Amino acid sequence: MLTRQQLYELYYQGPQPTIIYIEALLEELADFERLFGARQQRIIESQRQYNEKLSQQLKRAKEKLWRQETLNYQLKRRIAELEAAVVKDSHNSSLPPSMDGPAAKAVNTIKRTRSLRRPSGKRPGAQAGHPGRTRALSEQPDRVVTHAPRECRGCGASLSSGYIVKCERRQVIDIPPIKPWVLEHRALTKRCATCDALTKGRFPQEVKAAVQYGPGVRARAVYLTNYQLLPYRRAGELLRDFFSCLISAGSLRRIIAECSTRALLTEVEIKNRLKQSEVLHVDETGLRVEGEGRFVHVASTAGLTHYSCDKRRGKPAMDEIGILPAFKGVSVHDGWPAYHYYYQCRHSLCGAHLLRELIYIEESSPHQSGEWAEPMAKLLLEIKESVEQARRAGRSQLDQEEQERFNRRYERIVKRGSDLNPERRKRRAVKEGERGKAERGRIGQTEARKLVARLNQYQPEVLRFMTDFRVPFDNNQAERDLRMVKLQQKTSGCFRTGQGAREFCRLRSVISTARKQGQGVLDSIEKVFQRQPLTLTL
Repeated sequence: MLTRQQLYELYYQGPQPTIIYIEALLEELADFERLFGARQQRIIESQRQYNEKLSQQLKRAKEKLWRQETLNYQLKRRIAELEAAVVKDSHNSSLPPSMDGPAAKAVNTIKRTRSLRRPSGKRPGAQAGHPGRTRALSEQPDRVVTHAPRECRGCGASLSSGYIVKCERRQVIDIPPIKPWVLEHRALTKRCATCDALTKGRFPQEVKAAVQYGPGVRARAVYLTNYQLLPYRRAGELLRDFFSCLISAGSLRRIIAECSTRALLTEVEIKNRLKQSEVLHVDETGLRVEGEGRFVHVASTAGLTHYSCDKRRGKPAMDEIGILPAFKGVSVHDGWPAYHYYYQCRHSLCGAHLLRELIYIEESSPHQSGEWAEPMAKLLLEIKESVEQARRAGRSQLDQEEQERFNRRYERIVKRGSDLNPERRKRRAVKEGERGKAERGRIGQTEARKLVARLNQYQPEVLRFMTDFRVPFDNNQAERDLRMVKLQQKTSGCFRTGQGAREFCRLRSVISTARKQGQGVLDSIEKVFQRQPLTLTL
């Protein structure tokens, strides 16, 4: 940069040096502007990259925070589910007693009597006025053994010629050794005296082999395996030890298959009667078949029972069975959603299941117990007692005013339960550049919310026993009928084939129905082998 004196000297030298100097200054200014602009651009670009990096970090932090919040939410739900699973056992849910832990088994006796049963005040055993039953002496004993004294107890004289003054009888009932009764069939061949042709007599249709067991032995084999639920090996041992009949496991299998085939007509008749019944109890339970889980469906009344085995639990299996689609009465069940697809019939929910669920709410959520769970349980039991009293009095229904009063109390309790257990809504995730994305999948509701929603949605079904005295309070009929299926699985294990499971269900249908009809199980099985359908009177 020139000084003031140098600028004056340059000025007096003429315009040309001045122009040259000014051009040099302009070039320096241009170089400076170029250098400053490039540096400024680098600073701006660096700042932009830094801002983008911060933005990405902020976005990742938001996503991480969302994932953490979602995980915390899921962990809280899982903890609640695990806590609920610890509290649940057979006295407050539909879990079987076999799944109770050691601690639950130690205290469940007290809980069960507190939950569903009320003491009757009666002492155990026969009540006052019971006539009793004593074995009577047989008037025609098969064998008589006389015990006569040989000498007088007073003087010692012989009593061989003494008079009989009194005879006291005592009888022992015993079973003599059982020997199979062999019936031989002989088919004679005769020669015609007219044409000299040979004609052979025909054996009965049931006599197909040179040596075979008759309907009595086969009926006892089915009785032991399908009624007493003995495994094949033990059933074969019993037949050998008691009846001297040597039957292998393969022969037992063929006998059961033959009996199942001949029981088909009886099964069809049972299904037709069930379709025409006024009240039908339905339920289902799991069964292991061929190493897989399957389901046994039961439909029953006080006089009829039908079992069926299927891989499916829901509506397709029930449609294939064919009872519920044609039923138009009142179906009593535990609330499984598949049953509600059958709109042509009315429904009734099992009160025992509801009471167990209410007890679970009382024990898992004490703060809700006095608000709605315990009052609802007391209300259901109160309605049940009122119905029983009305039935004992010969009435066919409760007064309309009494029904309305019970309905109002029911609705108030459900309203309190709904207020305490609002429905869970889907949470929304906030992301960069988006309004929000809803949480995927269905939102799990608490057990209390599920129960109160069901009580609200199915109020007529829950109180069906109050409006229709033909309908019982619970579904114990179906549960009692399914008990033998679980017992069979405990004693004999799973079924190795699906055909075996289906044959068991058909034969159990006949056996259970025969018992309910007051007919002997063994006699009924023998009739099946003799191609005589079971006589149904109810």
